[in-house]
Amino acid sequence: MLEQKTIPRLLFTLMLFAAVALTGCGEDPSPTAVTDPDGKPAAADMPRPAPPAARAARPTVALVMKTLTNPFFIEMERGAREAERELDVKLLVRTAAQETSIEQQIQIVDALIRDGVDAIVIAPGDSLELIPVLKNAQDAGIVVINIDNRLDPGFSEKLGLRNVAYISVDNEQGAYSAVSYLNRFITRPTAVAIIEGIRGASNAEERKRGALRAFSENPNATVVAMETAHWKIDEGYNVAADLFRAHPDIGALFCANDMMALGAVRYLKESGRRDVLVAGYDALQEALESVREGQLLATVDQQAALQGKLGVEYAVRALRGEPYPPVTLVDTRLVNRNTADRPAP
Repeated sequence: MLEQKTIPRLLFTLMLFAAVALTGCGEDPSPTAVTDPDGKPAAADMPRPAPPAARAARPTVALVMKTLTNPFFIEMERGAREAERELDVKLLVRTAAQETSIEQQIQIVDALIRDGVDAIVIAPGDSLELIPVLKNAQDAGIVVINIDNRLDPGFSEKLGLRNVAYISVDNEQGAYSAVSYLNRFITRPTAVAIIEGIRGASNAEERKRGALRAFSENPNATVVAMETAHWKIDEGYNVAADLFRAHPDIGALFCANDMMALGAVRYLKESGRRDVLVAGYDALQEALESVREGQLLATVDQQAALQGKLGVEYAVRALRGEPYPPVTLVDTRLVNRNTADRPAP
């Protein structure tokens, strides 16, 4: 029997998905990134924020992230702090306990609305459930900037959450590049598996699509399993253990972030399996060490610090009534043993 406290959450989630279904299956209404050769956005495609109300000389910008237990978000905060110094803003950093703590993120945004911050830069843990509270923030005159994981465009449009800049990477292409590199080493019939992020989250779904697309291009690769480990290192370990018990012949594994990849690598090391190729995503410091040691074949650098910095920069531009690009996709970089010691360009 479901616990009583889970029922409101389930009803809310069902209502969200029903609303999304009513929006239809048309094309993504959000514009794609348009930049000139210098990286500046094409003015014709920039949303123009409404004229801002009177603002404090030193605006308050809140960075809301999923957690600080993942080093990726520590890097994101580092970039945001750099923008804080350069632009003379007051930066508040708020995080949930875990990447799955969606209700806690909602409560954080509610509190920021009550506190009257000028802008919220958010890496949402879910692509749907944060939209209503962010619409409340926008209605209160707070600028909203979306980074890392994309808010659902159809549901955002339905609720009237508009002119929200999105800053991230091409997650599908990043995962595709990692698995394409795995494919170089899969030269005979091989069972492969994918450890996913949070199902339904935009970045997790995009990375899964990229991985599946790349595996489909290798006639020697057969995907035998896909399981979620919710971005967590311990779950990555446990899911890997379950996968290899069910499919001991798995020879290659793509993990949608480095935390899960490190958990899987730890399981493989403890179980004496040195014949399994593993690729991750995020280029965390511990993952780079694993790449150098030959335990992790590759990972993907998605420039978390730059995403955090741009998020604060765009918030300030919006507060000033200046134009800003609707979508910015920063470059990813495949990191393998040959490139792990090279600085990012």
